[in-house]
Amino acid sequence: MVTSYTPLENTKFILNGTGVAGLFGGEEAVASIALVHVFEGRKWLGWYNSPGSYIMGMRFSGLAYSAVPSLPRDEQEHVQTDLQTDLASLFEYHGRKGPKFRAVHSGSTFQETGHLAALFMKECTEERPIRINGRETQPVSVTIANLNHVPPREACPTMNRRSAPFYASVPILVSMGACAACGRYQDWFSFAVILFGIIVSGVSCRVIGSGTFRFMHPEPAQGSPPGDGILGCDEEVVLLKGEEGAVNAVTRGRFSLLFKSQHARRTVKLIRMCSVILVIQAIAQLILVPQSSPFGQLMFVVSVAVSWLYNLWLWSIDKEKVQRDILMDTLGRPRLPRYILGTRTSMVIFVLLALELDNPEDVMNFLLPPNTTAWRIWKAAVIKRLRNNEKLSLDASDWDDSSLSDQDRKMLETLSQDAHDAYEGFQQYKENILPQSKTQ
Repeated sequence: MVTSYTPLENTKFILNGTGVAGLFGGEEAVASIALVHVFEGRKWLGWYNSPGSYIMGMRFSGLAYSAVPSLPRDEQEHVQTDLQTDLASLFEYHGRKGPKFRAVHSGSTFQETGHLAALFMKECTEERPIRINGRETQPVSVTIANLNHVPPREACPTMNRRSAPFYASVPILVSMGACAACGRYQDWFSFAVILFGIIVSGVSCRVIGSGTFRFMHPEPAQGSPPGDGILGCDEEVVLLKGEEGAVNAVTRGRFSLLFKSQHARRTVKLIRMCSVILVIQAIAQLILVPQSSPFGQLMFVVSVAVSWLYNLWLWSIDKEKVQRDILMDTLGRPRLPRYILGTRTSMVIFVLLALELDNPEDVMNFLLPPNTTAWRIWKAAVIKRLRNNEKLSLDASDWDDSSLSDQDRKMLETLSQDAHDAYEGFQQYKENILPQSKTQ
């Protein structure tokens, strides 16, 4: 109830509370919450009258339902339960599926990998490619990823944005100023709604921010061979070279959100409480804002509009790019030289040279399934030279077989030229492809 004079009290218009509540969407507000864990200090910057409380409440509810106890990481942690939640409930993705992976030493194959492998593949595709000279039919990209850094089994990555506190101070100051102005003119309906919005948003940010954004990957067994392998096998191929633990971080790693608490149920209750009060906030806005004065309604709209603009700025940040940056930082920012080869045949030769395998036959058959007589002859000649570290310059003496037709011989000449082009390209960029210790 308004008991004293307020500015604009003689105006004839009345703002429609339902229209104001429905004007601003909740996706931008969800984005502001979703980045709480990856931007350092963001959990303390949620004290403003944020719009979209109903959608945020529903998202918090899904986050609470996804909570499950995590396994203790060592014997010292059996007294304390970690609560693990599905990060997809907050970011609104269900986990991208990564491409196929083939380990070249163990021979194991994953028909599909996880979300981090898909992010890593995307990061590779954005590298500027170097074109290898040669025949061109269907170009194939090959990225060489030397993973020299083995990340710990668990890490808590964050990103430091110095501008975040400055931008966050704008909606905070505007919301508090609008609330104070409503109190100054005793418009208690708008005062209560704005103040309640500030408190709900701040508490929700703090509760969700109490969780830890964590990167995890399984530890390899002791004595495991190198984890070198081929990620993808179509138009984009990535060679993962490094220890098993480093490669596991890409192919089997994941992001999760963990809440530490001696009582896991209490953490779930806090998240559900935030879900409830966010929905109550939306209902309170619909009921109380139309009861306030035009000045109070204006203050409410100003606070919500400025907060929405701030959320919109956070929403405009590419969340996938943020995740990719976190992943690359966790992997030690490996160099990712990328090469374009004109044919699949030259791509296979390039890959085999980069992998430096003692027995390249299995990988060649995996990448080039054709098994006709001409193909078998060509593969045998290439494998022989690779094993002997010889130059890939094939000629007619390598397919001296009377059963071959003229068409087969012509095809063998073409394939041999592809192998030679790939070999020359590899030699040209060998220092960028192989570790320094192997090129000296």
